Formats: sequence, C-alpha cells, structure tokens
Amino acid sequence: MKTDFQNVRTTAYTHTESDHREYSNHNALGGELHAAGPPIHRAEVVRRAIPAYEVPRAIPVDETAETEVRRASYSPHLQPFSMAERRTTTTVRTTRGRSRSSSVPLIYGSAAADWSRWPAGTVFRLLSTGQIYRVEDYGWALSGRNTIDLYMANQREMNSWGAREETIQVLQWGDPQRSLQFLRSHQNYRHIKRMVLELEGRHKDAAALR
Repeated sequence: MKTDFQNVRTTAYTHTESDHREYSNHNALGGELHAAGPPIHRAEVVRRAIPAYEVPRAIPVDETAETEVRRASYSPHLQPFSMAERRTTTTVRTTRGRSRSSSVPLIYGSAAADWSRWPAGTVFRLLSTGQIYRVEDYGWALSGRNTIDLYMANQREMNSWGAREETIQVLQWGDPQRSLQFLRSHQNYRHIKRMVLELEGRHKDAAALR
C-alpha cells in the first residue's frame, strides 16, 4: 500500500563512482543527473499528496517545460515528470497593493530507487531539508530494499551525506506500468529482473532472486 509519508534509509551517490563511470552523468532514462537545490528550513507539510489512484495517466518522460503562473507558496505546484533539466515557475507576489512577478526555477534532484516501490517519476520531499527529488534512476543494491539513493554533485557531498534515516513525503507517484514497460527491455541484470517480477505481482519469484 502506497502512503504519502514514509520512513526510509537514504544513501548518496555521484557519477564519478567506479560503478557509475560507464554511464557518465546520465540516469537510467537517458537524461542527465541533477543535484537538488540547497537545503531550506524544515519542510512545511502540504495538506495531502497526490495518491497513486488519482494519477489519471502515465507520467510522460518527454514533455517540454512550460511557464505557469501561480500565487506564491512554499509548496510549489507539481509538474509532470519530464526529462527537461528545469521547470520555470512565474511567482506573483503582492506588495502594498501592487503585483510583481519573478521567475523561480524548480530544481529537482535525481534519485535512484527500487521502481517497484517508487516508480520512475515519483516526486518526493525530504522533510528534514525541504529538498525535492524525483526518481529517475535505479541501482543493483536497491532492488528489494527500503533505500533511496540521492544523487550528489561530487564525492565530497556524497561522503558528507553518508547514510541517513529520513522521513519523506511523496508529492506525486510515478506510473508503475510505464516503469514496467521500460524495465522489461533491460532484464539481463538480476536487480532489474526482480523489479519486473515485483511490478508483475510475482512477489515469491522476486524474493527468490536474492
């Protein structure tokens, strides 16, 4: 059962690690890896996240960025999953009766996870830092684990993060069917095969692939 708030183990990775060099700074979907924006004060919890059953369609991976206008808020309006580097939000603020606008880029950090638990495109917030991440990668050590790997820009930041128990708030769920469709063409690796079996509901077969 998918829940908005979850306690997970987080680790960190970067593109210069020995097991990631062959992929350079690219994620499993073919786009570039991105570090999250700087930490802010402890995140403000929004009223509710978007549950999986309210996502009306598969989350596209090829939509282009658009500019939208909204009222200023500490909780930015969620954008559809996209391979675009950044989305731009035009924030409208009212000061002494006058409105002024400014463009603020929404910076998502890349995250790797078990796609059978957090499908590609899942967007979540770290409550301890307020940083927002999007699942767009996976790793051999993550399949079957309650662990999310957060991308860091360099080894210094990766080592500084280490391993931490974190509470996350899922803001938008990715689409499991699109994840399954993608993974089915990459089953040469055991950890990918396990995610495929989990997404197909073959949990006993998946557990046997330890």
